[in-house]
Amino acid sequence: MSQANVEVVRRSIDAYNGQDVDLLLDIYDTLFTPDVEWYPAMGAIEGEVFRGRDGVEVYFRRLIDAWEEIRVVAEEVRDLGDRVLVLGRLAGRGSSSGVPVDSPVALIYDLRSGRICRVRVFLDLGEALRAAGLTE
Repeated sequence: MSQANVEVVRRSIDAYNGQDVDLLLDIYDTLFTPDVEWYPAMGAIEGEVFRGRDGVEVYFRRLIDAWEEIRVVAEEVRDLGDRVLVLGRLAGRGSSSGVPVDSPVALIYDLRSGRICRVRVFLDLGEALRAAGLTE
């Protein structure tokens, strides 16, 4: 099942990178559990938790408003069974400022029954590895 989990995560990243909220909501039921929790790691939404379909929609609409372009560049994907760890970069450009962003990022996706039930985003690789129960 874990390779299938990796594919679900890759589809989620593709939807995120496409910045297409409608597409994401169209495929929501195939990617996420109804009680999904999303923990972002930056900006005005850091510290908030977005829950369920409505929460995911609010999160993505805010993201699109704040960023002209934002994408996760997955450099390494680790299959951890019922978890998938993505290590890479967050690249984009702010909507109002035009300032480019290129930052290390790590995401931990927890999956249940082949769907994402929690996403945790980290800008600190060490913190992400510790959260995933890894040392490196």
